[in-house]
Amino acid sequence: MARTTQHVVNFTNVNRGDVGLVGGKNASLGEMIGALQPKGILVPPGFATTSDAFRSYLASNDLNGAIGQQLDALAGGKITLQTAGKRIRALILGGDWPDEIAEAIATHYRALSEAANEANVPVAVRSSATAEDLPDASFAGQQETFLNVSGEAALLDACKRCYASLFTDRAISYRQVKGFAHEHVALSVGVQQMVRAEDGGSGVMFSIDTESGFPDAVLINAAWGLGENVVQGAVDPDEYQVFKLFLDKPDLTPILEKRLGAKAIKMIHGRDGAPRNVPTSKAERQSFVLSDPEILSLARQAKIIEDHYGQPMDMEWARDSVTGTLYIVQARPETVQSRADMGTLKSYEVIDPGEVLLTGLSVGSAAVAGRVSIIESADDIGRFVDGSVLVTGTTDPDWVPIMKRAAAIVTDHGGRTSHAAIVSRELGLPAIVGCGNATHLLHDEQDVTVSCAGGEEGVVTAGLSDIKITEEALEALPETKTKVMLNLANPSAALRWWRLPVDGVGLARMEFVVNSAVRIHPMALAHFERVTDETARAEIAHLTAGYASKPDYFVDRLARGLSRIAAFCYPKPVIVRMSDFKTNEYADLLGGRDFEPHEENPMLGFRGASRYYSDHYRDGFALECQAIARLRTQMGFDNVIVMIPFCRTPEEADKVLAVMAEHGLERGRDGLEVYVMCEIPANVVRAEEFAQRFDGFSIGSNDLTQLTLGIDRDSDALAPLFREDDPAVLWMIETVIAKAHEVGSKVGFCGQAPSNDPDYARHLVKFGIDSISVTPDSFVQVLRNVSDAESG
Repeated sequence: MARTTQHVVNFTNVNRGDVGLVGGKNASLGEMIGALQPKGILVPPGFATTSDAFRSYLASNDLNGAIGQQLDALAGGKITLQTAGKRIRALILGGDWPDEIAEAIATHYRALSEAANEANVPVAVRSSATAEDLPDASFAGQQETFLNVSGEAALLDACKRCYASLFTDRAISYRQVKGFAHEHVALSVGVQQMVRAEDGGSGVMFSIDTESGFPDAVLINAAWGLGENVVQGAVDPDEYQVFKLFLDKPDLTPILEKRLGAKAIKMIHGRDGAPRNVPTSKAERQSFVLSDPEILSLARQAKIIEDHYGQPMDMEWARDSVTGTLYIVQARPETVQSRADMGTLKSYEVIDPGEVLLTGLSVGSAAVAGRVSIIESADDIGRFVDGSVLVTGTTDPDWVPIMKRAAAIVTDHGGRTSHAAIVSRELGLPAIVGCGNATHLLHDEQDVTVSCAGGEEGVVTAGLSDIKITEEALEALPETKTKVMLNLANPSAALRWWRLPVDGVGLARMEFVVNSAVRIHPMALAHFERVTDETARAEIAHLTAGYASKPDYFVDRLARGLSRIAAFCYPKPVIVRMSDFKTNEYADLLGGRDFEPHEENPMLGFRGASRYYSDHYRDGFALECQAIARLRTQMGFDNVIVMIPFCRTPEEADKVLAVMAEHGLERGRDGLEVYVMCEIPANVVRAEEFAQRFDGFSIGSNDLTQLTLGIDRDSDALAPLFREDDPAVLWMIETVIAKAHEVGSKVGFCGQAPSNDPDYARHLVKFGIDSISVTPDSFVQVLRNVSDAESG
């Protein structure tokens, strides 16, 4: 809208071009009401005071000169930041409202109450600075918000307190760091009808993965009650992650992750109407705040908002407890990952880490070694030692001045959208949030290493470890005819590799996902009545609480875990190997000892394909198949290829394929491809017969070397003889490639040898291998090795 001298405007009369008039927050609300409500984005109604009103308030109370004097004294070192802020706030709070501004606010408030058919309708009163939400400065949480304000007098008081909050210590400090002149920043106050969320739930949402910058995911945090607890990190919220590319397909449910948060407290309205925190019930702590349809509805709204603004967005949402309606109450540009250097990949590796002291949710991907400084109260901020690891319960905007001086941040509470997480990202600091007991377990002056380099779980280890930092310019990487893919096992770390120019995932090990995301033996879920260990029974009952049946737990957890690996490079192929635990490894899963035989040599025993059609494991394999079927059909990841390990004979392959078809995985149906591991000499000798039953081979060089040379790969005594480049092993590899290619079958290699030895990559390229799959840390070197081999 055109620049006016209006003191108050309705949200319907502003848009995102009016930042100078009503600040970034309020301009965005007006933009969404005007442009996005027709597309299903619901925003509570309201109005905003203008920057003209703020300047008029200061002028009418002769405050400009007095404020300037305090800021000059601060700049000259004559007074402290705390003194300057306190004096300026007192000046503003002591002023009187000009009659015309007070009447304009009251008139708009009466109209809002009348439209709501409620006398003195409760409102949220939020500050919106004219310099906030800029591309290089989020100003997150710098000014105050007042919730559940009711009545004209209370509203005018809250607006005045918002004005004063432009000069909190943290706001003054932040503007100084970002180079904004104080006199050039004005404040607008947004007055928005409250969403009745105290019994409904609320939270924060990003249209980008906040840790990896992966652009195709929506991240949602949710807690019971009003949303301030999530924003400030005072509660450990639920966390949901949704794959954005499938949101336009209503028959799919592409929810990649559902993490149940502790949600120990919730913010409600007290008897006096003021917000206060109370403990949550046991039922609330054990329940997800959002249903699957609500998660998908919010994610679709995030995508609509992002598409409209043309950039990743940071949003706050609330659910009305009476109607169940989901509202967007704020939207601002995401200011960290969207501005990151996409052309350079920086990775961190902790060398020889010490004992694990505690874990939590990682923020960023860096690692830092330093000395602990525990600050449990904002009153003790003066004790903080510059350059140390800040350990605290939670943070709010008052903590920003010392957060900027920290090497890393560790908190007891908060999720990935909490204040501590947001500020850490903006400052480029590694942080681990939601640890639960960091302030209890760690102590001042303790030497620790804080690592966010391993995926979603951040780790604090004892001692000052060395940290290796590697940077790669992605545009300088060569292109190769041979496909170079990744071996992945950890779903929590998969998204961070999305920038690598990979050709897909050549090996996703299902057993690693079962170990980390499921933890329970599948037969113990299919036949819980046969579990005899009472401790295991209790733990299984605890883990599966909330699921309609225990088998549903396995299918859901496994499908979601694999989905993150399938998502990061979609639509490129992702080859998922069905479980290949040995019997001793299966037995270590919860409830596993009742279902696994004791074997003297598990490496050559009841493993791989032989299990899948056996009555001893058939029902467990059925759950694996159901998880893959859900991943491909219900979640939409039709790029997933299934691979069968340790398949000894073609006749055994027929039995496995028949069992798979019984459970919805019929080769060729809906484009499903099925590969076989080539790790037994029989796979080479009878390659043509295996090729008739499978779409491709993947060479597992460890087992193939072991069985070709007759060497236990775990034997220290025989280690010098265990060589993957032995002529006999190379003959096996060259032969299976030739035989497979004769019948049009593809062959990949998923061993570690090409990562360690450039000559090995040359052998594979010479033999005509179709793809080589390696761990992420060796991808760049293997890509160069392959390029050299192709051009040599």
